[in-house]
Amino acid sequence: MAARVLRPLPRLKPFNRLQVILQHLKMCKHTDSSDEVLLEKKGGAGIITLNRPKALNALNLSMIQQIYPQIKAWEQDPATFLIIIKGTGGKAFCAGGDIRAITDAGKVGDRLAQDFFREEYTLNNAIGTCKKPYVALIDGITMGGGVGLSVHGHFRVATEKTLFAMPETAIGLFPDVGGGYFLPRLSGKIGYYLALTGFRLKGRDVLKAGIATHFVESEKLPDLEKDLIALKSASKENIADLLNSYHVKSKIDQEKEFVLDEHMEKINSLFSANSMEEIVKKLKEDGSAFAIKQLEISHLGKYQAIYQSIFYPL
Repeated sequence: MAARVLRPLPRLKPFNRLQVILQHLKMCKHTDSSDEVLLEKKGGAGIITLNRPKALNALNLSMIQQIYPQIKAWEQDPATFLIIIKGTGGKAFCAGGDIRAITDAGKVGDRLAQDFFREEYTLNNAIGTCKKPYVALIDGITMGGGVGLSVHGHFRVATEKTLFAMPETAIGLFPDVGGGYFLPRLSGKIGYYLALTGFRLKGRDVLKAGIATHFVESEKLPDLEKDLIALKSASKENIADLLNSYHVKSKIDQEKEFVLDEHMEKINSLFSANSMEEIVKKLKEDGSAFAIKQLEISHLGKYQAIYQSIFYPL
């Protein structure tokens, strides 16, 4: 029997080799995209992408433990000029902390709740003290823990899809993630009102309330991100100029009145008290349809002790 002759395999043509490489890169990208948070460097920008779209990018302990050291590393890296944070899925930036996981852990005596809140608040502080410009693209639902990931940074870019709220009081918690700091510093008493009622702000109203620093149409965010990455000198001033240039071109709801305009006089009057008891008393004495509606919010008067000890005095 004649021996088989082993012939060398034909060399891949350049085009075929390129296809193999692209396929490999595609596979690598697919693997990376399964991570709950994506951390990457593009040009001089460090980019954080919250990647739990099915859970509305809810923040869990694992994500916190990845984001915190990366922010600290980029803060010390001379080749990183700014940090951008965003969410995937098109529906949410971050809908809050993963309360379900925390609740389930608490039922079985797990330490997750203590660990989560300790490390979440440490991350909030790192964002608030970060020396590098920090830009949060808060496109979509931005509540609770998502507010903590954005509001303490230098720039917060809202879109027509942004839905902001601090709903913590509905579960018996004070407005955390630094809510006791930034909410009372909003104009008038609107911060107290948002904290105590969990009222939701949408789109441009998030800017008008003083929570966002800029408003950009959602479809323009990819272009904005590219331009941020392309900045040759990413100082806070240059970033502000770029954000302003996008902001002034955004026309959606530009002429629309602030959703709370008609109620601001009452908000500033009724929520200007030194205790929860006084606020509830003022609302009862006022008796207007607006005041009665606030009293009907089940959690408003339910957690007075929490608010008296934590939210007041500020």
